[in-house]
Amino acid sequence: MSAAVVLMAYGSPERLADVPDYYRDIRGGRPIRPELLEDLVERYRRLGIEDGSPLNAITEQTRAALERELADIPVFTGMKHWTPRIADAARGALATGAETVVGLVLAPHYSTLSIGGYREQLEAALAAETALAFVESWHDDPGFVDLLAERVRGTDAHVVFTAHSLPARILERGDPYQDQLLETSRLVAERAALPSWSFSFQSESATGEPWLGPDILDHLDELYDRGVRDVLVCPVGFVADHLEIRWDLDHEAAEKAQQLGLGFGRIEMPNADPAFVRVLAGLVRRALAVPSKM
Repeated sequence: MSAAVVLMAYGSPERLADVPDYYRDIRGGRPIRPELLEDLVERYRRLGIEDGSPLNAITEQTRAALERELADIPVFTGMKHWTPRIADAARGALATGAETVVGLVLAPHYSTLSIGGYREQLEAALAAETALAFVESWHDDPGFVDLLAERVRGTDAHVVFTAHSLPARILERGDPYQDQLLETSRLVAERAALPSWSFSFQSESATGEPWLGPDILDHLDELYDRGVRDVLVCPVGFVADHLEIRWDLDHEAAEKAQQLGLGFGRIEMPNADPAFVRVLAGLVRRALAVPSKM
């Protein structure tokens, strides 16, 4: 059985001039308030995007490392909101003659608003006769849990697990996103024997509707009031350094902690760490054991 992998990520603009088009793609053509666009451009400017987009570079490093790890299975990158698109990656996979395509998103937790959207794009781009082995969730993968546990084990700080918030309306549909995040956090905390930990969301968007909380900035206030004085953030919902890590945590949350007098740090992200690449390779091999038609 011939196979190929479509490795998917959110995507990131390559330079400041790309930010408006990138934001429009995220918004799906809906109107963008000028002040929100200006704020996003400024964030990327202050992160030095003109010197290189960290997420896209890390994604390519991960793709190349995964392809080497898999040895005889080609891997193609597909971005949800930037180039190369998921459809481009699917065409590349089909061009190899692959009978089965593994769809793997660089996000461990399932939500219809996130992973569901990746799957829709991939399914639309594949031929009807192609078998799709789509990895919907890997939040409790033992290798992933071990990797995170190693990064927090032995700390004296209170560990705060975080993930990107989503609109609260997903809970009404029975979406498993929040439950999976809490399960990952619990598994990591147990594996690392953490004496003190909690969970919060981050990176809420200004859409005018309620989002899942508590937000990390509010949570830091709560922790300080409880007597916590040192915090280590472990972003279980992210696997690479990008805007939500370098700005939302390293800038905004770190600044908030400094104002409160909290010691603040975060774990090193998995990025293209060989141990993380082996986790991804294991997911691909297991997926290929149970391929199915779309």
